[in-house]
Amino acid sequence: MAEYRMLSTSGILGYGFPEDSIKRGVAMGVDMIGCDGGSTDPGPHYLGSGKTLNSRLAMKRDLRLMLQAAVAEGVPVTIGSCGGAGGEPHLDVMADLAREIAREDGLSFKMATIHAEQDKSWVKDQLASGKVKPMRNAGGLDAETVDKAERIVGCMGPEPYMAALDAGAQVVLAGRSTDPAPFAACAMRGQVEPAPAWYSGKMLECAAAGAIPKGHDCMHVTIKNNGVICEPPNPNKICTPMSLANQSLHENASPNLFQEPGGLLDTTDCSFDVVSDRAAMVSGMRWNPDDQYTVKIEGAELMGYRAITICGTRDPLLIGQSEDYLGLVREAVAEKSEAMGVGRDEYKLMFRVYGRDGVMATREPLAANPSHELGILVEVIADNQEKANTVLSVARVSTLHLDFPGRLCKEGNMAFPFSPSDIECGPAYRFSVYHIVEPKDAMEMFPIEYEDVRG
Repeated sequence: MAEYRMLSTSGILGYGFPEDSIKRGVAMGVDMIGCDGGSTDPGPHYLGSGKTLNSRLAMKRDLRLMLQAAVAEGVPVTIGSCGGAGGEPHLDVMADLAREIAREDGLSFKMATIHAEQDKSWVKDQLASGKVKPMRNAGGLDAETVDKAERIVGCMGPEPYMAALDAGAQVVLAGRSTDPAPFAACAMRGQVEPAPAWYSGKMLECAAAGAIPKGHDCMHVTIKNNGVICEPPNPNKICTPMSLANQSLHENASPNLFQEPGGLLDTTDCSFDVVSDRAAMVSGMRWNPDDQYTVKIEGAELMGYRAITICGTRDPLLIGQSEDYLGLVREAVAEKSEAMGVGRDEYKLMFRVYGRDGVMATREPLAANPSHELGILVEVIADNQEKANTVLSVARVSTLHLDFPGRLCKEGNMAFPFSPSDIECGPAYRFSVYHIVEPKDAMEMFPIEYEDVRG
């Protein structure tokens, strides 16, 4: 196998990267330029709402540099999980940006858009056929949950990318994808074996996260017969065996086994070796193909409307009984809200107490020893925004003024950093579909459209 060289620009499109880094990366030699465009890490809001994770301005800046470099070098660009969540609205934004950049910069290329949003009727058919199974810690799926989802996407593997590139596309914009897929696809199409192709994708999906010092930047990979060599183009960063081993643990329940569409990447016997003062190599990975091709599907449903306020206290008497105090606030809110026509079962009231247990909640081992000051995030979710706003206003006043045993303060218990204090957040979503489906093949769920983009 000849060398195959890939450049990842950033962990997610729109996070930004130094312009000098992409120039240095291209100068190191590239057969493709890519980027993972999204993740479930920011939560279900973007999938449910159809809004992009990063701003249009930020994504356009990153995409422009990638397109300019790719057209100049005559290599493909592949971007997965466009817009953050990879649904139809997100893919549309990215395609519009590519056309806009082409017009402004006089670029011409054949573009493929790969759709990942799933028809609910198809999902219900698979459900009825017994071809849908829950992910870890997810419950069973039923037709009602499918219907309630705002949208459902499938996490595509490399095959749709390969098909688009085989059809002559230079720019491939895809909906929701497994993170390494945009890179694994190009490598396998370049005659790289699946194991190093997938592993290189794991190294590239977060770009320079496998380098030190940490920071959003580009990563260059060279795949050779004896392994995957990783080197950041930025001269102020380096890859070491430890930094790459650390990155290989990223976002997975197992340190050695990574389930992907079509198979399992096994890194149990990987070796990590120094190549130069700035680069390290990984070798020894294995690919075990599955008997049945599977795809993860993700869906988000509306759970209500959110309103929040943020306040803080450093009253030692209140801090010493903060849990009991917030219990009193909760009961006062219930009584006052009922008087205003909002019943106890029509909203959820939550307190996140930072400095006590705001991060780990009931799992916090040090909750009995709170800080000298507490920050309290008050959250209300109701079935419409007016109810959420009403309950929040009651909660804010109660938190501020409610009496408690031993109280010395005769004014407000809390300090509020903002005016207005109440923040109307709008629709709130939750992941409702987090399951595995068995399609008839790797392409069934992901139709491809082509167009000639002319600057």
